[in-house]
Amino acid sequence: MAKTLVEIRSLARSHTRTAIRVLVGIMRCKDATPAARVSAANAILDRGWGKATQALENSGDGALEVIHRIERVIGNDDDVADTLGELHQLTFLDAAPVPEFDQGHWWLAFRGTEPVAFAGIIPSTHVFNAGYFCRVGVLGEHCGRRLQLRLMRAMEARARLNGWCSIISDTTDNMHSANNFIRAGYRLFNPKAPWAWPHTLYWRKDVK
Repeated sequence: MAKTLVEIRSLARSHTRTAIRVLVGIMRCKDATPAARVSAANAILDRGWGKATQALENSGDGALEVIHRIERVIGNDDDVADTLGELHQLTFLDAAPVPEFDQGHWWLAFRGTEPVAFAGIIPSTHVFNAGYFCRVGVLGEHCGRRLQLRLMRAMEARARLNGWCSIISDTTDNMHSANNFIRAGYRLFNPKAPWAWPHTLYWRKDVK
């Protein structure tokens, strides 16, 4: 069976450390051509610091808007799991337990090559034939760029492919996320068996 693009990317990422060692070897090799050494050095710099950020001109006041890229990733890949874990720590601190990244579906948002946001959805254990939107986190300096909404759209598309009828989630004392749910078309509902705090808000969106 042909591998999916996500599986191919994950396989390639599993060789990251080896690839970097090869590039460092070329960069340091005195017998390599200058062009090869410069190319290897640039590849290392791009990997470590990211390529120059692309931008689009805003048609309003002429300000430049940074382009962010959303990519689905495989959570059971060690490097991907480390990245998701780091973003979770930076965005949630110790306010929420670290989820099992090898469960469900996960996405990363990138600014250039730098991961700046993440989100995940797993099969719901509370509502039949539904996905549970379990986590979303955006680094502070990248908030206000509609990344959460874009990640939500990616999850909704995945839910439809899975044949799920709806996506559910919850928020507790988080007005910003609640407003994002409203903007994305989610509505409040009362689950038969509430699973969080007494003042938690429960959200659902039909995706069929």
